[in-house]
Amino acid sequence: MIKAYAAMEPGGELRPFEYEAGPLGGHDVEIRVEHCGICYSDVSMLDNAWGFSQYPLVPGHEVVGTLGAVGDQVTHLKVGQRVGLGWHSGYCMTCSSCLSGDQNLCATAKGTIVGRHGGFADRVRASAISVVPLPEGVDAQSAGPLFCGGITVFNPLIQFNVKPTDKVAVIGIGGLGHMALQFLRAWGCDVTAFTSSEAKQAEALGMGAHHILDSRDPAGLEAAAGRFDLILSTVHARLDWNAYVGTLRPKGRLHIVGATLEPLDLGVFPLIMAQRSVSGSPVGSPGTIARMLAFAAQHKIKPVIESYGFDQVNEAIARLKSGQARYRIVLSH
Repeated sequence: MIKAYAAMEPGGELRPFEYEAGPLGGHDVEIRVEHCGICYSDVSMLDNAWGFSQYPLVPGHEVVGTLGAVGDQVTHLKVGQRVGLGWHSGYCMTCSSCLSGDQNLCATAKGTIVGRHGGFADRVRASAISVVPLPEGVDAQSAGPLFCGGITVFNPLIQFNVKPTDKVAVIGIGGLGHMALQFLRAWGCDVTAFTSSEAKQAEALGMGAHHILDSRDPAGLEAAAGRFDLILSTVHARLDWNAYVGTLRPKGRLHIVGATLEPLDLGVFPLIMAQRSVSGSPVGSPGTIARMLAFAAQHKIKPVIESYGFDQVNEAIARLKSGQARYRIVLSH
């Protein structure tokens, strides 16, 4: 019997919950959960903000733990190995995206907390293909957020061939943005942090930013016209997107990873005349996650976390909702 924490209705408090997982599939693994990050996507699923949550709902898709069991068809993973599990718990492995190594774009990919139970538990199951070993040098307690927030901001560096000489800006220095600053600094980029929080400015410089721009200052945005090769937006808020597009160089890209629900209000001519792009991306493939973890180990990059016990899960979620967390919250057994 798997022991977990579940919400029974939208917005409901998480309570102890047990379920029988049944026989382990031949291509599946069972992870003994040691740590699990809390992502704002967990909150969105708990509140049914996206309209497809199913209850009882066990959140948790930033899992780190050791393998307690592996299916009889699994040959590349072993019992006792420390691994991580992110947003996806399985892929079809037959579509063109999967066969091209872009499993994260699989139209029928299984979400770890979509229609199944996630990692706010003592154990969680997933397809072996979606599980990535944790390399030496990566801190297990803080690694969970890398498997969702971390890969979300690392993936664009690979997808768009970001160069060490590029000037890159990050909008929003929070759970995603603080990891983006660390990755970009280690990548060799000239890094600017857009933040409206004076309190975060010194922290942003300490985490890798070379420059700070106040996102509430129209004059500052105007002065940055034509500066950036890439802007990475990690925020959920509606912004003056045209002002940010104006800070892009010719062929520059505004790339959105923050799941804002508001439509983008964009003028077309600034895009056409300077051949600029606007794009978005989800989490990365297992191969890109492995590459990110190796890069994090090499450069000693890790999320800044606040730690709670699993029995403090409701307190931890309230802390996340308050917007005061610095910068990711992790539950630990």
